[in-house]
Amino acid sequence: MATIRERFGRPLRLAVIGGGPGAWIGTMHRGAAEMDGNWRVVAGVFSSDPARSRAAGAGLGLDASRSYGDLAELLARERARDDGAEAVAIMTPNDTHYPYAAAALDAGLDVVCDKPVTHDFAQACDLVQRARGQQRLFALAHGYSAYPMTRYARQLVRDGVLGPIRLVQVEYIQSGMATRVEDGPPSRRFDWLLDSQRSGQALVMGAIGCHAQHLACSTIGANVQRVSADVGALVPGRKVVDYVSALVHFDGGARGTFTVTQAAAGGENDIRLRVCGEKGMLEWSHRDASYLRIAMLGGSARTVGRGDTDLPAHILALGRSPRGHPEGLREAFANIYSEVAIERMALSLGEVPEPTLYPTITEGAHTMAFIEACLASQQSGSWADVAQVPGAIGD
Repeated sequence: MATIRERFGRPLRLAVIGGGPGAWIGTMHRGAAEMDGNWRVVAGVFSSDPARSRAAGAGLGLDASRSYGDLAELLARERARDDGAEAVAIMTPNDTHYPYAAAALDAGLDVVCDKPVTHDFAQACDLVQRARGQQRLFALAHGYSAYPMTRYARQLVRDGVLGPIRLVQVEYIQSGMATRVEDGPPSRRFDWLLDSQRSGQALVMGAIGCHAQHLACSTIGANVQRVSADVGALVPGRKVVDYVSALVHFDGGARGTFTVTQAAAGGENDIRLRVCGEKGMLEWSHRDASYLRIAMLGGSARTVGRGDTDLPAHILALGRSPRGHPEGLREAFANIYSEVAIERMALSLGEVPEPTLYPTITEGAHTMAFIEACLASQQSGSWADVAQVPGAIGD
């Protein structure tokens, strides 16, 4: 039987916003989008400077006529084409995510957006409503939850293998801001990161904390209900938040701990997850992303590897090379892009798509509610409830 991609007959057309030459995140998104042949990057805006943007697009191999000076120009001119872009991927400074995503949705385009999705919960809820109103797909680039082994962990929890979940521990430890970057030479990157009006209400949460929270919630299939958080800076004199640690209560009764920092000297991009249930536990680490450790009560611990032939077919399909060959974040991003594409193709063909697995805008709104609850808890010195996303039940 022909695949959805074969029946659709062509790759979807993607415009990218941000991620110009020299930006690693741009290379990541463009390569991931095109990896499986489901998307083709056809247009873009690559700089806030119109002249630089037009030159950058041509330098990346795009048609010079589709390398635009700003988003408004891209949306207007792509709408006028018979072969115009069908979706946008947004990888720009944090404060632009909301207005760019809103404009794309209003133009009838699907959206893949880097994190954090917005500045605050209210903006995220607005995007939820716009996506629903326009019947558009909206994915977030939480790649850690799209690795084969984190998806397998998710399935094990949902299948009840671990029994009722009792404890969830997640951490993301990084050293990117372990020194006083504020005192260094001027930098376009740090200029906006160190400005809380542009980077967000809590820098570390928008940078990496959102990944940790999403990984925990998506794996156990439950949102955070309330938190008791310690929010601040590990580096003396720092005005932005580089550290958050919290006690967490999840819907359904599980408890947990959450710790993230960008100021741990010697740390890497090291995200780790442990989920403990009534019958056993599982552990995953980004340092060994192709492996999942499972330990059942009264039994021997075992390690499952990406590519093991006894894994479910849909988990095996998330990998692209035999076990032992390294795969990483780009392939996880590619899983998200492919899942969005397959859903859009199915809908376009009048078919019923498979259940959504990629991170959605509703999940992104919960993340913003979680961030605001952590800040409220720090301010009050007590537990804070996490606001519910309107209409999220059964979404």
